[in-house]
Amino acid sequence: MTIKEYKSLFDELYVSLCLLSNKYLEDLDVAKDVVQDVFLKIWEDKIEFENINNTKAYLYTSVKNKSLDYLKSKRYKSTDFLSARKLEKVETESFFLREVVVIEASSIVEKAINELPDKCAAIIRLSLKEYTVSEIADELGVSINTVKTQKKIAYKRLRPLLEEYYFLIFFVLNIFK
Repeated sequence: MTIKEYKSLFDELYVSLCLLSNKYLEDLDVAKDVVQDVFLKIWEDKIEFENINNTKAYLYTSVKNKSLDYLKSKRYKSTDFLSARKLEKVETESFFLREVVVIEASSIVEKAINELPDKCAAIIRLSLKEYTVSEIADELGVSINTVKTQKKIAYKRLRPLLEEYYFLIFFVLNIFK
C-alpha cells in the first residue's frame, strides 16, 4: 500500500472508526488512540487488502477487538468501574454489527448531504437533529417558506443519491431508534 493509498484510507474511515471505538470506550480521546494504533499496525505490518470491503471489515473488527482489549486491561479496570453486564453487552456480535450498520448508514447519508448546496445541506442537517421548520428558519435567519422550499429541493436531490441504500437507511432509522 502506497502512502497515498494509506492516507486516503485513513481519511475515509478515521471518523467512523473513532465513533465505533467510542461506543465501546465512552472516551473519545482513548478511542482516537485505539484507531491510530490500528492504522499504525497495518502500516508497520504492510497489510494489503483485496478490496474496500475486506479493508473495512478488517479495520472495524480490529478496532472492536482493540477497544475490548482496552476495556479488559488492568489499567482501565483500576481507573474505571466496568460492570460485568456492560462488558458482556459490548462483547456481543449483535452490538458490534448494530454499531457498524449505524455508522455506515450515517456515513452514506452524510456523503449524500455533502453533495447538496450549502443552504440545503444546513437545513437537512438541522432537520435530522429534529429541529422544526420554524426553529430552522430562526437558526439560519431565513423565512419558513425558504426552509420548506430548500427541504423540497434537498429531498429531490437526495432521493437518487440514496436510492440504492433506501432499505439500509430505513432499517437503521426505524429499528435502531
